[in-house]
Amino acid sequence: MADEELVKKMVRAVLLSSRSGVSLSNLQVEYKDLTGELIPYKQLGYATLDALLHSMPSVVKLDKGQSGEVVCHATTGNEVTRITKLAARQHTAKRTGRPQVVNCQMRVKPAAPFVLNAAAFMLLIFLAPSNLNENTTPAKPKLPHSAPYSPKLVQSRIKEVLNKHSNGLWVSKLPPLYREHYKQDLPNEALKDLEHWTHICSVEKPCSNKPQEMLLYPAKETSQITPQSAATPPTPDKSQFHHNKPQTQRSSATSKSSTLASPRDLPPDVKQKLGELLLKYSSGLWAHALPKLYQDTYKCKLPEFVLDHLTLLSDICTIDYPMPDNSKRAILYAKVLEDENRNQSGLAGSETKETVERCLSSQTVPSLVIPREEYPSVLVVEASDTNSVILRYIGEGYSKAQEKLEDEMREFYGQDINKVALTSPLSGQLTAVHAEEEEEILRAQVCEVMADKVKVYYVDHGFSEVISKSKLFELHEKFYRLPFQATKCKLAGLESFSQEQAVLKRFESMATGKILLAEILERKEVPLMVLYDTSQDDDININAACMKALQDKSLESPLKVNSAYMNVNVTSVCSDGTIYCQVPSRGLTKLNGILEKTENYLHSQVTSELLVSRPFCGKNCLARYKGKWSRVEITNLHGSRVLDILFVDVGIRASVEVTELREIPPPLLRDLISTPPQALKCCLADLPVSVGSWTPDAVHWLRDTVLHCSDCSLKATKVDESKRLAHVYLFTSKNFHDTSCSLNQQLADLNLWNHQKDVFLSSRGPSKSLNAPTNPATIHNTDVQDKAPHTARRMLSLLGSQSAPPCSPPVQLALPPLLELPEIGQNMDVFVSVACHPGHFVLQPWQDMYKLVDLMGEMILHYNKMEEKPLKVEKNQVCAAKLENNWYRVLVKGVLTNGLVSVFQLDYGKHELVSCTQLRPLTQEFCQLPFQAITAQLAGLKPRQWSEEASIVFRNHVEKKPLVAQLDSVQEASQSWDRKVVIYLVDTSQEERDIWLHDIMAEFTDEMSNAA
Repeated sequence: MADEELVKKMVRAVLLSSRSGVSLSNLQVEYKDLTGELIPYKQLGYATLDALLHSMPSVVKLDKGQSGEVVCHATTGNEVTRITKLAARQHTAKRTGRPQVVNCQMRVKPAAPFVLNAAAFMLLIFLAPSNLNENTTPAKPKLPHSAPYSPKLVQSRIKEVLNKHSNGLWVSKLPPLYREHYKQDLPNEALKDLEHWTHICSVEKPCSNKPQEMLLYPAKETSQITPQSAATPPTPDKSQFHHNKPQTQRSSATSKSSTLASPRDLPPDVKQKLGELLLKYSSGLWAHALPKLYQDTYKCKLPEFVLDHLTLLSDICTIDYPMPDNSKRAILYAKVLEDENRNQSGLAGSETKETVERCLSSQTVPSLVIPREEYPSVLVVEASDTNSVILRYIGEGYSKAQEKLEDEMREFYGQDINKVALTSPLSGQLTAVHAEEEEEILRAQVCEVMADKVKVYYVDHGFSEVISKSKLFELHEKFYRLPFQATKCKLAGLESFSQEQAVLKRFESMATGKILLAEILERKEVPLMVLYDTSQDDDININAACMKALQDKSLESPLKVNSAYMNVNVTSVCSDGTIYCQVPSRGLTKLNGILEKTENYLHSQVTSELLVSRPFCGKNCLARYKGKWSRVEITNLHGSRVLDILFVDVGIRASVEVTELREIPPPLLRDLISTPPQALKCCLADLPVSVGSWTPDAVHWLRDTVLHCSDCSLKATKVDESKRLAHVYLFTSKNFHDTSCSLNQQLADLNLWNHQKDVFLSSRGPSKSLNAPTNPATIHNTDVQDKAPHTARRMLSLLGSQSAPPCSPPVQLALPPLLELPEIGQNMDVFVSVACHPGHFVLQPWQDMYKLVDLMGEMILHYNKMEEKPLKVEKNQVCAAKLENNWYRVLVKGVLTNGLVSVFQLDYGKHELVSCTQLRPLTQEFCQLPFQAITAQLAGLKPRQWSEEASIVFRNHVEKKPLVAQLDSVQEASQSWDRKVVIYLVDTSQEERDIWLHDIMAEFTDEMSNAA
């Protein structure tokens, strides 16, 4: 059956998008535009759509328009009004009018955009919550998995924790200890596997079968259970379908290397330095990056034998091999060694705290727990310091719980018998306050006692107010159970400028009183966050925007209309024809002086303090361009080790490893931040084509002409301030008075504008600079824009080199082996990446998904710096394709006459159309991991032609969800894309029962047959 709550959220999202309402006749159309399907009112038991809508008074209000047609309006949630009124009251003294609640339609930002098919996790990522006390994503049960993880890595870490608690450890205490040690959350699925990891721990159930009430002990050394034996899953039980996962095996290459004669132990100072480097990268560090990183940081070489004998580092790090056939592609994770007594005392302290909090008294209120989701919604209250921004979390268990509590308080204190006046308030005392403007009873803390008034701080709303003492009542003990909702956060990147008036003023105008999306970077008592305003077409990074408020406008280099400029340096030419250039100015002179000081500073420092250990979008830091350190801004993250950056002073983008970045030295931070970017965005005026319609030939001609010219000139004819784009005439000589000598005129006269049919270039397409940098960064041009990460991009079009001959496919490319499947009747964890209907959907094995993430990070680094040559494309060819910001392994299904190629994503199972200029040969290095997409059909059902309604029901239950699969049969084939499996799918997210999908589909088809 269809999920009625899901349908309500979809309907509400459609209605909230139109203030004037949506006519009943158009509602189905707009609903389908948003969700891809019609409103399933019959599946919900209603004869007509009108009947369904009348059953949703909390979602939709039906009125008649002037023409007599029924018009649907969104019903306003109570908490929207409540929060807005309270926030408005707080700011009455500062400004008039209520604050604008900007982004009820929240977009979820995945941390790694290519993880789980580079798409949002849920179908409803663009839907509006029913009111502000709901999460930004629809409520969902706990999934059996939260993110792809490495079992071997988690096992080794759990073993380390248990070795420090030899007397036993409650399972409920394991997640906080794991987070404290390794600065990461323990995967939920690992908790379910503990009983089967007998080589890691032994489990005791002293009083119940609840997982959180189990005791863990280190595995007994006398037991000869090996990882191999522990990896064998038992026969599944349909009533309890949570299954065992096979353990990750160390590669044969690693085993072979361990048999070599080991060199002497590492010198202690080398091991100490390596430990410092690993601690800077809590998400792991590629082993191959160690030599260069060690050399740059400590100005000396790393002993050559270290990479061949990584086991020498086993006491300071955990070693993982995501590419089994390539031992040199190891990832190293630092071991955080804590004092055992400290951990024991900390554990005892936390147990005592929990005990106290359970026994709620008039003196105790539980501490507020940070939401588990990575991107919660928050209401920003105010900020007098960006290191202590006051905010509230919006969602289930937070604003919704607060609303419920205040409803109870209003009802409780509405009875005179319960109104016990607080006649002698004391500073610091908790009290109930009768709000001045509304019939609300709020929790507050006394800040200051005056003659007949008192200043109170509303502990759930984050602001203070001076009120009459007659408004105070004693706070009943039962209203202590909810944590104070007003809390604080620190804005990442602004720590050194937390009290700058320019920063606070910008933050006030952009964030205060609004509901924003928060990215939690560090979960501490005061969490470190990046805030995003997602209410507009382009997401706005609030932290980055506040940082730009520090820029000195007098150092900008704006071009003036009808003015000419000499000694111009064209730094990049984009594939859409826009160019970036530097003109002589006071700002450029100052920047060059600061960068020279930066170069000297970094050359003289022997420390790991300037390594970037916590990258985030919008962060300002340094990277090498043409062999020298230059200013960059992080624009996108691909997992934890690969990211995209923008060289802000030359207008060039690059893809690099995080180890290539450095923090801006503190003595030079203010000078570099206050200097505006020196790259000016321009386009050539009076050309026969507009920006975005340039051909590759025209782009390459312009690059060859200007990028090697050290003395260009330009004349500005028009400046578009809204786009920050100048229309110019460009010259390679100083004869800028005669426009007939301009490059504009030369380009117009050349026959370079003939497009291949239906092929268009995008302004976001990367193209390799002819003046390539010396570091391995991938350089490509694009527009400089202040946008938040993960915004949807148009199709990219890479430019082929005119002079280079087409590149032939690699000879005798050895394809990866077929993906190993469990035995018939056995189970495996899967993620459903594509679901058409029960007869055709695509799975990915969950166990190895982290390896796919690492592989795609490596592909980004490799292909973005690869020489751009067109590939001779043939049907059934396996190659690499660039889709949006990522590189995928694909199979060519067909070549169209208009330059587009139909491809099948071998790891995700999706069919895409891509420009032939975006294909590259797949190298052997990326053919080690088996293709991850598994074509499947659902077992337990008779083959049939599935209706659209049945397909929608199936898709809503399985697509983009982690599930458990039981293998029924396999239709073998020589190639992975021709192989098909028949499986049972089981949703194990509910604690009380497992849901078998074939039962649901059989029930649905029976109901549809009976209804017909």
